[in-house]
Amino acid sequence: MSKISYYTEEGLKKLKEELDFLEHVERPRVSNDIAEARDKGDLSENAEYHAAKEEQSHLELKIAKLKEVVSNARVIDEKLLDTSKILIHSIVKIKNTANNMEFKYTLVADSETNIKEGKLSVNSPIGKGLLGKKVGDIAEIQVPNGIMTFEVLDISR
Repeated sequence: MSKISYYTEEGLKKLKEELDFLEHVERPRVSNDIAEARDKGDLSENAEYHAAKEEQSHLELKIAKLKEVVSNARVIDEKLLDTSKILIHSIVKIKNTANNMEFKYTLVADSETNIKEGKLSVNSPIGKGLLGKKVGDIAEIQVPNGIMTFEVLDISR
């Protein structure tokens, strides 16, 4: 069953660039590594050959998964999104009500997640718990170590 994911134009472009790199740079490099290892003689005891074949297997799996993601990706026209509630690609400012710490996140698709850049997956516990909330709403979110409570301070695009 395919899973539709929503991306910005920039996010989808990055996915396509990564797929292109894997198919046109990494795949030929790995094939070349296999050919070089094969030329070294007996394959049954050739560690380089087996390592290159394993790398090829992992690479082909990664390419197949990325192709599926790209084929099921949809670009969101952010101008059409409702800015009164939290949706994918919303930039949200929230406050942890237990310690008053404030956080700012952009809710993104799984493959765009990067906590260091403040990009939080909409499928993470916090992302799911914030979806649909409006400024002033309180979100009680089940996380692995208990329940966290956040107040939504701001929503933007």
